[in-house]
Amino acid sequence: MKNAHVNGARHRKRIQGGFKPVRCPLCETLVPGPAGWRQHVGGKKHSKVARTMGVSANVDPEEAGGDVRGHTFCSICDIYVRQDLWSLHPQSKVHQIRIKFGAMRSAMAEAAKDKHGVAVSGAEVVDLGVLDSGLGESRKEIVLDVRATVPTSSIMFLEAKLSPRRVQQTIPFSVRTDAINKKLICGRVATVVISFAREHLGIYEDRVEFVFEDTNLRQKFLIARQVRAVVAAPGYNDLQPKAPFVPKKRASRDRDADVVPGDPPPALGAIRYVVPLPHNHLTDYCRKILSTGGSATNIAKQFRATLLPQTFQDATYGQHLKALVWAEEYRSEQDLQVYDIDSTTMNRHNAFYFLEVPGLAEKRPSVLVGDGILVQPIAPGIDESKWFEGCVHVVRQVEVGMKFSRSFPEYSPSQLYRVRFTLNRYPLRRQHQALDYAFAPARLLFPTIEHIRVSTSERTPPAVYNPLIANNPPQLQAIRAILQLLPGSPPFALFGPPGTGKTVTVVEAIRQLLDRDPNAKILACAPSNSAADIIAERLSVALDKDGLFRFYAPCRYKDQVPLALRDYTCTTASGHFTAPPVPVLKRYRVIVSTCVSASFAHGVGMSQGHFTHIFVDEAGQATEPEVMIGIKTMGDNDTNVVLSGDPKQLGPIIRSAVARELGLEKSYLERMMDRDSHQPARWQGVTVVQLTQNFRSHPSILKFPNEQFYGNSLQPHGDLAVINSYIGSSILVNPKFPVIFHALSGQDAREASSPSFFNVLQALQVKKYVEQLRSDRQVRISDQDIAVIAPYHAQVLKIRAALRGVADGIKVGSVEELQGQERRVIIISTVRSSREFVEYDLKHTLGFLANPRRLNVAVTRAQALLIVIGDSSVLSLDPLWRKFLNYIYNEGGWRGDDPIWDTCAPVDEDGGYDAQVREAAAADMNDFMRRMESLTLQGLNGIDSESDGEENVDRPWREVE
Repeated sequence: MKNAHVNGARHRKRIQGGFKPVRCPLCETLVPGPAGWRQHVGGKKHSKVARTMGVSANVDPEEAGGDVRGHTFCSICDIYVRQDLWSLHPQSKVHQIRIKFGAMRSAMAEAAKDKHGVAVSGAEVVDLGVLDSGLGESRKEIVLDVRATVPTSSIMFLEAKLSPRRVQQTIPFSVRTDAINKKLICGRVATVVISFAREHLGIYEDRVEFVFEDTNLRQKFLIARQVRAVVAAPGYNDLQPKAPFVPKKRASRDRDADVVPGDPPPALGAIRYVVPLPHNHLTDYCRKILSTGGSATNIAKQFRATLLPQTFQDATYGQHLKALVWAEEYRSEQDLQVYDIDSTTMNRHNAFYFLEVPGLAEKRPSVLVGDGILVQPIAPGIDESKWFEGCVHVVRQVEVGMKFSRSFPEYSPSQLYRVRFTLNRYPLRRQHQALDYAFAPARLLFPTIEHIRVSTSERTPPAVYNPLIANNPPQLQAIRAILQLLPGSPPFALFGPPGTGKTVTVVEAIRQLLDRDPNAKILACAPSNSAADIIAERLSVALDKDGLFRFYAPCRYKDQVPLALRDYTCTTASGHFTAPPVPVLKRYRVIVSTCVSASFAHGVGMSQGHFTHIFVDEAGQATEPEVMIGIKTMGDNDTNVVLSGDPKQLGPIIRSAVARELGLEKSYLERMMDRDSHQPARWQGVTVVQLTQNFRSHPSILKFPNEQFYGNSLQPHGDLAVINSYIGSSILVNPKFPVIFHALSGQDAREASSPSFFNVLQALQVKKYVEQLRSDRQVRISDQDIAVIAPYHAQVLKIRAALRGVADGIKVGSVEELQGQERRVIIISTVRSSREFVEYDLKHTLGFLANPRRLNVAVTRAQALLIVIGDSSVLSLDPLWRKFLNYIYNEGGWRGDDPIWDTCAPVDEDGGYDAQVREAAAADMNDFMRRMESLTLQGLNGIDSESDGEENVDRPWREVE
């Protein structure tokens, strides 16, 4: 037990712990680190001091110098450690690793020095520069001079070689010289030629070691030079960072700020709600726990112990999920601060003030009509606790138009303003309203086998409307099962892996229900407007405008609605979307909306139990509270719920690590399929059906995700003319295998004010593939047939910039943006690349890539050709990626430098490959330092570190209404 405790994370963190304090210039107190600083500036005491002094509470921390009472400063770790823990601190992992890193840095610096009267030309890093592959510059030589500087010395030049490797790999550098085993003569120059040759784009680095012997002293010594070369393509310099990345400080916000309400847009009054919507503000106690410093895991433990009920069951269901929604709200508030603008101008036109919002077109931040944006003039003597709310009336591509109250200060074109973005709480309030509702039947929330009710009526095959379904047994089975559901059954789950036609099945089931039951009334929902539009458009073939109603939130514009659906909507005299009177609503056979907007039915006064069925398509992409908006407010004891989606693909976007830790990322669909009542092995065709025929992808593209995620249950049934269109193409490495992995060793980079990563060489390689695809005479495709997926927003922007003027119509986006879509060709840029082998860490080196569902979604978008561009040495740290890379290499789809591991060896599911790389790097460094006969390095373990908190910059903002 003692050893278990000593080796535990809590004990290790405690003895290595400590902090680097900062000083508050207003309160003149020391604050322990960044987490403590956020808590300090958000506190009432700090705000009160600022108001007393008549200055802004938004100040930057100062470095704390000198002694800190009760603490000892560790110069190696650059932190203060409590004196009672000081004796334990040197044993900590972080302290030991920093010592070893210091030894390595010292060894490299020592190796680069000229010594014993021998001088080698060139800096510590000999840079061969950027070689433009487009100009045929993928080969280069550089000459280094070696000379003796002491006339009386007697130095023999013994070796000039590249550093030895433990792993066999292709080496792009070579070294040659005629001076080996010759004496260096003072005044004469010995030349060493370093050559480089590589066709593929990438960053290449190595170390050249020169070994000499002082024959008078009989002592050998070593001088080393790092060598580096970049093989790039045209445009490389244009895509480089404009300035080095500097983390942006979050401005502190005074929660007691005085806000003058703005002039709301007419859209907010387009619907006459009769049921009030409670505010359900985040409680102070909840906010206090979430603002505590420390890891998300520790905060989640405290959150669970103090705010969550002891059990998650029907009686505590609402309380449990409401707390998680609050955690998500808190983090979303924090993330919005990244977009705050310290100083800007506005343009005025009539009553509107137009504000340019960087990133608005990318929904970073997402701003909708009706949102409020806080604005404060910058002027001497201004009350910095007073803000004016600008209500958004107009949203354009890069700017928003707002209206303020009449008390807003007089406008001047040169006037500067501070801007704060505020969270639209309406979607959150609707979730809270639903969770507070008393309707909470166990058969819907926590179904058991006892809740299952099997119909005894004959299951005759339906005469389907869609001929594609007629020869698909799983789809027919799903439709029969939905038709046979007895009133008040547990939720039915339609498990639809990629390309299996789950939405087609849902639409067919709805049409069959309407035919068989004249009293059937259906609410069909989806997490996004685009997914809801697909359902409505396919149903519009069978239903007229008196049978189908597509509800849109009033904040949407008509040009955002498909032309085919405009007759199925209702608008006010001013043109805003609305809902017809309740008697008219009740006559519709089907109402389609997003999950969040489904609250309108309850809000306008429709009776609970009106709908016989509630369908939720793409249910895996919505949070459970969002799905419950329609179910808990409109369902009754007879209402049947049908969920369709794929729990193996990406779930809902959750910004709060605490909420994710506590389960908010698990969708309602996934939670149902984890229960005994929904296991396909026993209840296939009763409570669950898994579709198995894939109509999208070539078998070679489908093979890996099919084996890894779907138990090899999927059967390829794609259109042969489409899925085989690239077989035999010159683009392929293996003409019979339409999957390519292009190994490219690039470099992570970040722009000045964004922590999002990009990789210039990968962006240029994407461009080269696009140019090949567009010029291919065998397969004629358009921009709409190609999509590029990148896990980081900065890379999305770089790729768009690279493709500008070449292929502007190609969809470039994140995995989340492409989920549910398909293209004939998918190109994936994995971005992450690191040369710091000693610091390889699975969590921080791979980032988003270490999520199996992201890999599943990304590779299953492709129909005929899949191209993955990445750094194989980084990707192979993750067991799943290693399996994927092994599959491609062994099938002959590999392009670029060969893998540095055995692709035929079994993959260890437990991973640990990052530790192996660190150990190998440490061992190489050990060998190097032994050759220098100076320092020694004994092993190197991984680094325990908390997330830097910047991951949400690449988590898209969902546009929920």
